[in-house]
Amino acid sequence: MKRISRREAMKIVALAGGSILLPVGLQYRGYAQIANGTVAPFTLPFRTPTVLNPVRKDSTTDYYQIRMQKAQVQILPGRTTEVWAYNGIFPGPIIKQRANRKSIVRFINNLDENTSVHLHGMASLPQYDGYALDFIPPGYYKDYVYPNSFAANLWYHDHGLAQTAQNVYMGLAGMYIVQDDEELALPLPKDNYDIPVMIQDRQFASDNSLIFDNQGQTSVMGDTILVNGVAWPRMEVANRKYRFRVLNASSSRAYRLALSTGDALTVIGTDAGLMSAPVNTQDLRLVSGERYDIIIDFSRYPVGTQVELQNLPLPNNTSFANTDKIMRFDVVRSQTDNSVVPSTLRNVEFIPESAAVRTRDFLFELRNQMWMINGNGWDANRIDANPQPGDVEIWTFRNESSGAFHPVHLHLIKSQILDRNGQAPFPYERGNKDVFYLGENETIRLIGRFTPSGKFMYHCHNMVHEDRDMMSQFEIGQNGINPMSALARPLPPPPL
Repeated sequence: MKRISRREAMKIVALAGGSILLPVGLQYRGYAQIANGTVAPFTLPFRTPTVLNPVRKDSTTDYYQIRMQKAQVQILPGRTTEVWAYNGIFPGPIIKQRANRKSIVRFINNLDENTSVHLHGMASLPQYDGYALDFIPPGYYKDYVYPNSFAANLWYHDHGLAQTAQNVYMGLAGMYIVQDDEELALPLPKDNYDIPVMIQDRQFASDNSLIFDNQGQTSVMGDTILVNGVAWPRMEVANRKYRFRVLNASSSRAYRLALSTGDALTVIGTDAGLMSAPVNTQDLRLVSGERYDIIIDFSRYPVGTQVELQNLPLPNNTSFANTDKIMRFDVVRSQTDNSVVPSTLRNVEFIPESAAVRTRDFLFELRNQMWMINGNGWDANRIDANPQPGDVEIWTFRNESSGAFHPVHLHLIKSQILDRNGQAPFPYERGNKDVFYLGENETIRLIGRFTPSGKFMYHCHNMVHEDRDMMSQFEIGQNGINPMSALARPLPPPPL
């Protein structure tokens, strides 16, 4: 199995950056307006991604199989679009699991590209975390083991060194939902009223093929907003409460969600699960990789009302016609609603600042045309932090520029924001999180407990920044499991 060197990886980036990246290049940029002009917002029906069934089950584990393959799918009306997809569908299938019941997910690479799968938000062992150099080459497979140790809205996506932005943009992303008995016992909206929402942006050429324009290694900003793979969909709803599990799976774009009516969104969960209590907010910032669990109560609207989910302006996000819109809800029927949003959702342990044994400081910046952390790019042989198992630490992230924001993602651990520029975090951020919006000229402090041992990555989740070169790693303890200790194997695989 061939491994690419660091030099080879950066050569790939240099060749791809700012010019042509499959399937079409910058010379087609103007045609995207023609392509998405064929789709009037709110004319296509909303759809929910397919739920993946296990191949088999035993007393402790559910076994799944997913193939990474090219596929032709209809995203915009008319022609099809080539994507690189999990099981040939866009977005990938949803996996739904129960907490503390193990999953083994076999990923088979039928593409022509190296891949690496990261289950974002899962407390995986290092060898199953999607380490950036732990490739599944073409014609290989890997079985990932997931403990599902807590209930949360997660997602799986490509994480290969210097190619994450391209591979995810081409379609390698899917949601993964873990529930536990405590959550299921709450009288929240359930079943058909518990809706996954994956928001992405894309740009299309005149033939509906995808354009990847990384704007000189700064960001990818599409002119078409997709929800579960549909451009600006329209969802028919009853006048009752709905739960929406919202994920920003865009490569770079951040969103600021709000209802066109001016009514509040009720936030009940952050990246790593339910909050202690619901929070009402007029708008909600959502950066790449972040997830929020929200309730929208349509009972306040008469049948016939149309409510838009809008995208309000944020700095350093390129705007096009209609990127201020996400989707529309049409209230079409009356219905009895027995669901309730409890005043207490879950007992969330908030770590006191006094529990921290040390503080670390990280500067995120553009230096010498590279996106860097503390002046360093990616180096598999360098460890930037070495907390011991069980240690509580405060990590300070700084962005001294007005030219970019950084969604900072820590693998493995759940953390909590202490403050942003010395002020309290937004009320809807006060929960366990793994992605942190580091805005322009901002300093944020977060606190977390590091356990168990092993080597894990942290990086900017603007995938263009991550690929060049805003990613590094920390190691908990010493002599932990090598993240390269369970390598992919050649096809054909044995039965699951």
